[in-house]
Amino acid sequence: MDIARQVIHADWVHQRGYSGRGIGVAVLDSGIYPHEDFMYPRSRIIAFKDFVNGYEKPYDDNGHGTHVAGIIGGDGTKSNGQYKGIAPSCNLIGIKILDEKGSGSTSNVLAGIQWMIDNKDRYNIRVANLSIGSPDREGENDPLVKAVNAAWDAGIVTLVAAGNDGPRMQSITSPGVSRKIITVGASDDQKTVNIHGDTISDYSGRGPTRACIKKPDVVAPGSDIMSCASDTKYIPKDEKDPTTPLTTYYVKKSGTSMATPMVSGALALFLERHPYVTPNDIKLRLKSCTNDLKFPQEQQGWGLIDVQKLIGEEGIYRRRY
Repeated sequence: MDIARQVIHADWVHQRGYSGRGIGVAVLDSGIYPHEDFMYPRSRIIAFKDFVNGYEKPYDDNGHGTHVAGIIGGDGTKSNGQYKGIAPSCNLIGIKILDEKGSGSTSNVLAGIQWMIDNKDRYNIRVANLSIGSPDREGENDPLVKAVNAAWDAGIVTLVAAGNDGPRMQSITSPGVSRKIITVGASDDQKTVNIHGDTISDYSGRGPTRACIKKPDVVAPGSDIMSCASDTKYIPKDEKDPTTPLTTYYVKKSGTSMATPMVSGALALFLERHPYVTPNDIKLRLKSCTNDLKFPQEQQGWGLIDVQKLIGEEGIYRRRY
């Protein structure tokens, strides 16, 4: 995270007072463990909904969702700030739709998205991160695509991973094939990394989609990202918070799952600066706030996100005066 923040110029924005404060980011994933980077001086996991096991308090029996949440909004408490996320003061809404193996049913994903839409005003959910994907078989007719489109239309900036099925063409996973939402690929996928036990490189999903929609929209660092770890054995029975400290506070993971929350966090920073913009406005703004990596369009989309360009010099004055 310390290197990735520099690559996308997030530190420049942090130095000018932006941290995502008050912005709710929904993490639809395997859960969020109550890691110290989210919990002090107060818990920023302001809501948790479990569609897998029905527990009421935050936990993560897989670890994927906690890692994603750390990239978005960890404050680096246990690393003296080294591994803090992109929007370290944002509020997190954990929606558990994946089980302990990282798998999930379409019905749970749809239920999670609907719950998020229903509760968006209650928790000020402005951004949704879905680091999930399945093979594109139905295109825009996929119920998952229709669901993320509904979230977008409800005013939630929705970001979805491009998937790890590259480098072949038309390898964007669903619901990342949606023409409305923001699809995120990995900018550093040429590195050889381990993803779910497979050693691969050039993994980031490539466009266009089968419907000839240009994807991904943008890329961000996704390889060997150090972020928050989870105690995957912790289950919140009897309403007890974890009493055993983690043996490892941070862990390294790779994939477009890690690139997506980089952009989710960046857009939380933008929404702190411009709270009334629409998802369409943000997507249009994002298009001009990237750096060309000289990769083909079907690999990099508009390019590597640049948070300094996104916030811009004009964003400083509110903080200074």
